[in-house]
Amino acid sequence: MEHKYETILVETIDQHIMLVTMNRPEVGNAKNTQMGLDMLDLWTKLIAHPGDIRCVVLTGAGERIFSAGGDLKARKGMTDEQWQHQHEIFERGRDALLGLPMPIIAAVNGHAYGGGTEAVLACDFAYAVDTARFALTEVTVGIMPGGGGTQLAPRAMGTRRAMEFICTGAPIPAAQALEWGILNKVFPAGEMMAGVLATARRIADNAPLSIRQAKKSIRAGSQMDLKNGLLFEIEAYNRLVVTEDRREGVLAYNEKRRPVWRGR
Repeated sequence: MEHKYETILVETIDQHIMLVTMNRPEVGNAKNTQMGLDMLDLWTKLIAHPGDIRCVVLTGAGERIFSAGGDLKARKGMTDEQWQHQHEIFERGRDALLGLPMPIIAAVNGHAYGGGTEAVLACDFAYAVDTARFALTEVTVGIMPGGGGTQLAPRAMGTRRAMEFICTGAPIPAAQALEWGILNKVFPAGEMMAGVLATARRIADNAPLSIRQAKKSIRAGSQMDLKNGLLFEIEAYNRLVVTEDRREGVLAYNEKRRPVWRGR
């Protein structure tokens, strides 16, 4: 699967893992309109035609900053209409990211501020270097989180912590982000990507339809009460019973060999 973009790099690893790198290091990988369009295009294509991709990793170029969020220098002089048009592109990209059928891991190589932290929160889970810092700084420049921060942060860390995090705009270190639920693991510099790819490979080794159905059930069920969540779960489960992969998985188990997944 070949994708060439102006502001992001796309690489396929081991056939089933897609590494996506925000590639504007000269401005802290800040998101401008073109990056918004590039990401919207990529996520939309992955939803429509995932091909062999079973896991996505999102990171930033360089060793210091994952993403500084929206590019405020590029926004200088924008009319209100231009600002809102750009943000509509960002919103559509976020919704497409949330709609990816396969898991997406944030590999946070450095600081994540504003929309950078929102991107981390929008991923399914996140690993980071121990020097990374996180902040939703929007209230310090006269706006508020508009990329999902007010909804995703409380779901990750709880309402009271999210209220403090958003209303102060103050940064927190990686260790605190781990404690608060933004991160799953923290690594010393130089070790994070190996840890991310090890997890991505573990995911890619599992039955792809099972992973997609499980992700769908977790995402949808978290918005439901328990009774309806359980009903949704069994509907997702039953769709796997009739698949070739389910039969292959049981056969491989009994034959004591690795299964060969077909994604059907």
